[in-house]
Amino acid sequence: MRRLLLAAMVLGVAQSAHAADLADLPVLRGTLPEGLSTVRTVWQGFYVGGQAGVGESDMNFTGATKNVAAKLLANTAIENSGGVSSWPIGSKTSNRGDGWGAFIGYNSQWDDVVLGVEASYMHGKFGGSQTDSMSRFFTDNLGYTDSVTYAGTGTMALSDMGTLRVRAGYAVGSFLPYLFGGVALGQADIIRTAHIYGTQVNPGAAPGFQNVPFDLSATDARHSRLLYGYTAGAGVDVMLIGGLFLRAEYQYARFSASIDTDVNTVHVGLGYKF
Repeated sequence: MRRLLLAAMVLGVAQSAHAADLADLPVLRGTLPEGLSTVRTVWQGFYVGGQAGVGESDMNFTGATKNVAAKLLANTAIENSGGVSSWPIGSKTSNRGDGWGAFIGYNSQWDDVVLGVEASYMHGKFGGSQTDSMSRFFTDNLGYTDSVTYAGTGTMALSDMGTLRVRAGYAVGSFLPYLFGGVALGQADIIRTAHIYGTQVNPGAAPGFQNVPFDLSATDARHSRLLYGYTAGAGVDVMLIGGLFLRAEYQYARFSASIDTDVNTVHVGLGYKF
């Protein structure tokens, strides 16, 4: 009996001590110790990284060979009467591409607001080509009946694409969603070919000269041409450990040239903030 009474007293003292310890825990007092508190990710500073991307090039080949055809047919009866170079050949088309590259930038941070500047580069295979043609009959100002076919081929091969952009983001824990906009530069090979052929018919001419065939072609090739444009998009950086972060991003870039081109790409990257 005395042993049972002694055990009960010991158990009561232990429970009282345990309850006192719980009462002293910061959690129960409405506070957390520093080690358990939410820590804001610091994004301020310089960073670099590598990236890869896939996307689609949307090109407008409408009228792409007009200037080439106009130069080829300058001061001819079929151009003066039929306006062949202005015929509506070509259309919009899309092709998929991919590439790889790098980025470098600097962030400034005020509480959870992050503003920065960044340069991004992508090397890959974007662009495409298209061939279209049109045929018509008409009488020119010399009285000939002309049967004319106008075929045009355009090629846009965009190999390098760079952007200089400003970013604005809002830090949420380890995540930094952001928007960006800026200027875009590209390097491309642009090749345009106009091929115009057919027959001029003059019934009043001497035999053997009543049907006169013609076949003309010209090519304008611009290699490593520098393109200008603009860019916009959105993405998210996720801090993994230390200064290492993962990136996912959508980018739109537009380039104005003899063949207008829009490039929509999705990038994934890995970077390090110093």
